[in-house]
Amino acid sequence: MGRFLAIDYGTKRTGIAVSDILKIIANGLTTVPTHTLFDYLRTYLSKEDVERIIVGLPKQMNNEYSENMKHIRPFVKKLQSLYPNIPVEMYDERFTSTLAQQTIIDAGLKKKDRQNKSLVDEISATIILQSYMESLRLQNK
Repeated sequence: MGRFLAIDYGTKRTGIAVSDILKIIANGLTTVPTHTLFDYLRTYLSKEDVERIIVGLPKQMNNEYSENMKHIRPFVKKLQSLYPNIPVEMYDERFTSTLAQQTIIDAGLKKKDRQNKSLVDEISATIILQSYMESLRLQNK
């Protein structure tokens, strides 16, 4: 029984989160420089059983794709070709950066930590994954 892996793809940094085995809780895993992302995934996926990969889908308030979609499409295509046995789904990532910032503030982190963009990316991936898993639970009810 594999885990879910979520990716908050960015042109500079990419946040990564993973579920527990039961797919109940999402946990931040790391943030990696995007140019090293496929190396990181190769290593991680060789060691861990991942059942599905969820990639943040960048949409604007008017439901149109944001500018970042031009980078995400080729990324997803390459991901699917490298790992054809792992389904890749995209999930709406609207508001995740805002929610991540609020989570950091609510956690009482210092201003310096609140400005840590890597932490924001990792928390954003965690929010994407937790939201995705909650949507699955609602669909199954």
